[in-house]
Amino acid sequence: MELIQQYSTIFHIILVILAVLTICCLIRAVKGPSIADRLVAVNMMGTIVMSVIAVLALLIDEDYLVDICLIYAMISFLAVVVLTKVYTGVYIEHRAHQEEKRKQREAEEEKTAEEKGKECHGV
Repeated sequence: MELIQQYSTIFHIILVILAVLTICCLIRAVKGPSIADRLVAVNMMGTIVMSVIAVLALLIDEDYLVDICLIYAMISFLAVVVLTKVYTGVYIEHRAHQEEKRKQREAEEEKTAEEKGKECHGV
């Protein structure tokens, strides 16, 4: 009986640590300097939630929670893949927009340079 009590205490400590780690990941997901950091933080939160579900399955001795954990793993993976696809699309669109602006700016600079050259030659 004492062994079960010790395991229960260890499981509770693990759950507290995982809760703190989840909060840290949530902060990184909100603050993250880049989109990639946010994606990794969301993925890590999904992994931590799966760990919490697995520990709870052991703590309360319910086998169906393991099935829920596996389903959550598939959904989490799919969510990260979708978010990555969206991020990639936004990144490509942003890059194309920057390239278009750069070309317009270069065309305007060439035009002003030609006008200045005509003024200098007195044409």
